[in-house]
Amino acid sequence: MRRLLLLLLLCCAGSASAHPLAPALLQLNESGDGRVAVLWRASLLQAVGVEPRLPSDCTRLEEPRIARDDRGAATARWAIRCPGGLTGRSLSVPQLDRAGINVILRIERADGSVAKTLLDATHSSYTVPEPEAAPTVFPSYLHLGVEHLLFGFDHVLFVTALVLLVRRLKPLLVTVTAFTLGHSITLALAVLGIVHVNAGITELGIALSILLLACELARPAGAAPTWLARWPAMMALAFGLLHGLGFAGALSEVGLPQQEIPLALLAFNLGIELGQLLLVALLLLLGLAWRRMPAMTQGPLPRLVPVYLIGSLAAYWCLERVSGLGL
Repeated sequence: MRRLLLLLLLCCAGSASAHPLAPALLQLNESGDGRVAVLWRASLLQAVGVEPRLPSDCTRLEEPRIARDDRGAATARWAIRCPGGLTGRSLSVPQLDRAGINVILRIERADGSVAKTLLDATHSSYTVPEPEAAPTVFPSYLHLGVEHLLFGFDHVLFVTALVLLVRRLKPLLVTVTAFTLGHSITLALAVLGIVHVNAGITELGIALSILLLACELARPAGAAPTWLARWPAMMALAFGLLHGLGFAGALSEVGLPQQEIPLALLAFNLGIELGQLLLVALLLLLGLAWRRMPAMTQGPLPRLVPVYLIGSLAAYWCLERVSGLGL
């Protein structure tokens, strides 16, 4: 199983910049008179030189008001006027291929309906469609949860490291369930405002959790296992508490419907679990396929390359996020 994931991780490494750890957010809120409030939030490190391109026939009403938060991100707010609303108009965020980030685009129309999409290097523009019957909260936030898990590259690497660490199916399922329990608890507490933690410190902690797992995986064969390997379920529960705070930060970017917060929170959490199960199933299937290629699994290199790749990416994220804290 360890050796098999070399191919997957090499593919993912090439797209790491295309699936950012903290996507930018472009949010537009319409008023009935054609006024549109614009919010653009992006990392100061990742989104240098990247700006949204709004419809050319809309008039800017004020200059952007820019503020920096403790997460190393800048938020700009301004207003434009688009006679007739945004429907049928095109929005874009150029240069996403150069910056290596994605953008969550959220449009709230004057009638209360919401249009959402994800912009990336291959789909950097969006034409606002006609309003449709508003989807129910549950499927909308279920899809959002799946999307966040599969596009959150740090969470993907953590689950991958768990599969590499726990090689038997039953203990792996127990470990993944413990991780689920941990991040479900802190996700709910953070979204409901009961727990408040600096987001920059949370993201650094997530990177450290991946680095610790990589260090455990890199230990020589036959070495006495640390507590991470002896008690993988307890480790996954503890680190799950940390990752839940990261999930909550992503959910806060999009917002929750005030009248249906419990349902939206449940759907988002179930979406994360569904994405997680899909990832684990894919890794296990790749493991079965890899074992059918014995010529490619000889020697220590196939085992160590994915481990060092995980560790190197985690170490880079630690340095990047420490610098973002301004310490």
